[in-house]
Amino acid sequence: QVQLVESGGGSVQAGESLRLSCAASGNTFSTYAMGWFRQAAGEERECVAGVSRINKTYYTDSVKGRFSISRDNARNTLALQMNSLKPEDTAVYYCAATSHGLVISIAPSQYDYWGQGTQVTVSS
Repeated sequence: QVQLVESGGGSVQAGESLRLSCAASGNTFSTYAMGWFRQAAGEERECVAGVSRINKTYYTDSVKGRFSISRDNARNTLALQMNSLKPEDTAVYYCAATSHGLVISIAPSQYDYWGQGTQVTVSS
């Protein structure tokens, strides 16, 4: 069992930055592939970024060049650095873990554990 706790959300102006963090419990963090998902009101949950257990990364097109995902296996933490934020980035952001550690899946159904979510609001 893995527990995930996100932090770092908030309200910012367009163009500003936020850094989300996800703290994981247990001693198996390094074996999981991790993902950051977001869900805007009335929208489906989408994968924003992912990182495999061997540090391969994935970004959805809309955040490439602006967001950066990283993991620290020694501290059991996952981060998402979000720069040049846009109003369309407004959503609840979730971190998620999958035991399929070598594969970065963009499908929420492939993830075994989820955090509670943190709100990011970007105003113009």
